[in-house]
Amino acid sequence: MKFLMLHGINHNMFGRRDPQQYGTTTLAQINAQLAALAGELGVGFEHFQTNHEGEMVERIHQAYFDGVDGVMLNAGAWTHYSYGIRDALAILTCPVVELHMSNIHAREAFRHQSVFAEIVQGQIAGFGVDSYLLALRTAVGHARARAA
Repeated sequence: MKFLMLHGINHNMFGRRDPQQYGTTTLAQINAQLAALAGELGVGFEHFQTNHEGEMVERIHQAYFDGVDGVMLNAGAWTHYSYGIRDALAILTCPVVELHMSNIHAREAFRHQSVFAEIVQGQIAGFGVDSYLLALRTAVGHARARAA
């Protein structure tokens, strides 16, 4: 089984950007933790980050053609307004888990709305880096249940 982590806009700045909200862990460290967990779970793992919405859409399309078994997505600010990414995600037939390091429901009002909520398996928010690990475990669990 293979799983894809999609990191959205500004996530390349983790570790530097608003440490009170996002901590000091870098994107490379998050990906290393995910890769280690994927190894423990016995699944393949890839990650992708971009600050360009069209590139994110293209990578989601590629995930469809690659037949990935699950996708984890932290789209950042795109969560609240990108219908283009939403429409691309709707093409996928595998479980998609939306995640956020911060609790988006305890922040500014505009962050409370996710345009992906109706089409994803579920949402994990507010657990910092653990949100990523929970999302991978969740995606693997749902993909394995589908395959059984």
